[in-house]
Amino acid sequence: MNKRVYGVIGIASIMANWNADFSGYPKTISDGRTFGSDKALKYPMKKMWENEGKKVLYIKSMRFTEKKGEISLVPNSLSERYEVLFGKQEKGEGKDSKKVLTNLMKAVDVKNFGATYAEQGNNIAITGAVQIGQGFNEYIETEAQVQQILSPFRDGTKDSDADGEAKNSTLGSKIVSDEAHYFYPFAINPMAYKELVALGVTDGYTEEDYQNFKRTSLVCATSYATNAKEGCENEFGLFVETTPDTYLPNLTSYITFQKGEDKNVISVSCGKLLNELKSQILSVEIYYNPDTTELEQDIEGAKTFHIVTQKEV
Repeated sequence: MNKRVYGVIGIASIMANWNADFSGYPKTISDGRTFGSDKALKYPMKKMWENEGKKVLYIKSMRFTEKKGEISLVPNSLSERYEVLFGKQEKGEGKDSKKVLTNLMKAVDVKNFGATYAEQGNNIAITGAVQIGQGFNEYIETEAQVQQILSPFRDGTKDSDADGEAKNSTLGSKIVSDEAHYFYPFAINPMAYKELVALGVTDGYTEEDYQNFKRTSLVCATSYATNAKEGCENEFGLFVETTPDTYLPNLTSYITFQKGEDKNVISVSCGKLLNELKSQILSVEIYYNPDTTELEQDIEGAKTFHIVTQKEV
C-alpha cells in the first residue's frame, strides 16, 4: 500500500460502559474526563476477526488442565496460544525466528497492531502499521449511573441464622454512563513493515489489510453486544488517505460533539488544514448516521456515507 491514512473512529455509549477501570466505573483521567483506551477499541475488532475465522493471537482463550485429579479451566499462555494457531512445535523449532516471525505476521491482529513475542528463546518486537490513540469522551455532561441488581440466588458462603442458611438473595451492581461519545484517533503507516518485507517474512501492509481494518473499525462496537457493551455502537468514522510523505496531526483535535434537541451534532473543522495540503490528499471519507446525527464539516471534496448502510449520503 503506497499511502498513509489518518482518521477518527467515534463510539457512542448509551446506558452502557464502554471501558471500565478496576473499580467498575468508566475510565477517567485526573481532571474527571472520561476516556476509552485503545485496547477497548481493539478488542471488539479482534473478537470480530476471530468470529470470522481469522487468526488472532492476542486474545484470551481457555484450556482445561488436570493436576492431582482436579480439572481446572485456565487461560492459555502466549506460547500456548501461538500453538493453537500455528500447531505444536517440534523441539527446537520455536527458536527458528524467521519461521516464528513469518507466522506472527499471518495473525490479523499482529499485522495491524504489532506484537511483542518473547517466548522460547525469541525476543521479537513488531511496531504495528496501525496505531490507535486514546479515545476521549467529547460529551461534557456524562454521568456515571449505578444500578442495583438482585440476584436470584442466596450466598451459600454466608451464615445469617441459627440454621446456618442465608435467607436473602445477593445484591450486585451494574455501572454505566448515561451517555458518552468517544472519539479515537488513528494513523496507518505501511512503511512500518519495510524491514520485515526485506527479511522476506511478510508482503507488507497491503490495500487488502487496510480495507479489512476499515470495514471492521466501522462496525466492531455495534457487533460486540455483551451485557456491559450493549448500548455501545459505531457512530462516526473519518478516513483521510494521503501520499506516503504526508504527516498529519491528531485529527480528534478538530472534532467537537454537541447534544441537539432532535439530533446530535458532530463538527469536523480540519478543512482549512487539508485544503492547504490538497495536492497531498488522495481522498476523504466521512461515515455517520444521518438519522441520529447532523454532520457539520468544511473539507472540500469529502465524501459522506451512512455508517449503517455504507451508502453515500
